[in-house]
Amino acid sequence: MVQPRFVRPTQSSPSSDAGEPNSSNLYVANCGPAVGLSHDAIAAVFADFGEVKGVYAADESGVRVIVSFADPYSAKAALEALSGRPCPDLKGRTLHIRYSVLQLASETQVNDCVPVSLVDSELNIPGLFLIPEFVSVEEEQQLLAAVDARPWIGLAKRRVQHYGYEFCYGTRNVDTKKRLGELPSFVSPILERISLFPNHDIDPSSLDLDQLTVNEYPSGVGLSPHIDTHSAFEDCIFSLSLAGPCIMEFRRYSVSTWKASTADAEKLGDSSCIKKALYLPPRSMLLLSGEARYAWNHYIPHHKIDKVKDKVIRRSPRRVSFTIRKVRNHPCRCKYPQYCDSQQQR
Repeated sequence: MVQPRFVRPTQSSPSSDAGEPNSSNLYVANCGPAVGLSHDAIAAVFADFGEVKGVYAADESGVRVIVSFADPYSAKAALEALSGRPCPDLKGRTLHIRYSVLQLASETQVNDCVPVSLVDSELNIPGLFLIPEFVSVEEEQQLLAAVDARPWIGLAKRRVQHYGYEFCYGTRNVDTKKRLGELPSFVSPILERISLFPNHDIDPSSLDLDQLTVNEYPSGVGLSPHIDTHSAFEDCIFSLSLAGPCIMEFRRYSVSTWKASTADAEKLGDSSCIKKALYLPPRSMLLLSGEARYAWNHYIPHHKIDKVKDKVIRRSPRRVSFTIRKVRNHPCRCKYPQYCDSQQQR
């Protein structure tokens, strides 16, 4: 079953944050599975205001949901009663609520077919590098066995593990005061092999990698467009693909997206952003550095089937990625202030 997709209403949309509601859907922030609130528990609270048709994950964070009512007046009543106030039945969390509208199927397919490249040089994005067969088949199986022997953390659509420092999805950052320990020994061969990358402009200090997030993506599950928070991590973002392939899309917006979502950026008139895509085969290592790391959103479409050079490739039952980074302990001073939270907050 395909999950419905929702977007924020534009100013010309029939629903807005004021006046008569024509949307029966609410975007609710600060609640969800990542903070211990199940969709059933959320539905039970909102059902006090009318029939709830469903509760859906708004994105990959696990802390934002869509509550869909049977009628718009129930949605309005819930918004007016709950928004901006602590909710005792949802662990006292203060909910931030706005209207949301259903995105039509035809709208979700616009610009969905970006030509896919097989080699990094075709994208012409400075700082982006891809090395196929970074690990062997045997090493891939050993890495998968190592993480499968350890506990997973369940998010809305995928599972994760954190090492070194925990990544906080609600803030898109890390707490540098809460170190989890050294990186596990099973990634030591990967760290030793990092020197194979051809980028000689990298600051050696950014290669002292100390944070690892392992993601498990079931078939059809992707990743929302985002730039890794500048203040959280240094220049180099390494991503090792295991168990299955995927398409990674890269988007460059002319407006800032460090605070707003990319959907908001497109609503501001930037829907003609530059889009490029790269095929990531199993066992390949991707490096995002410089412009690729600081200025381009990266995104994995939520597909079960990908089209690559006129070939249809079905995604495997699971894909596991190892994202390895260096936690930043000082403000970011990159050359891309329009995308930089450190420089925007000055």
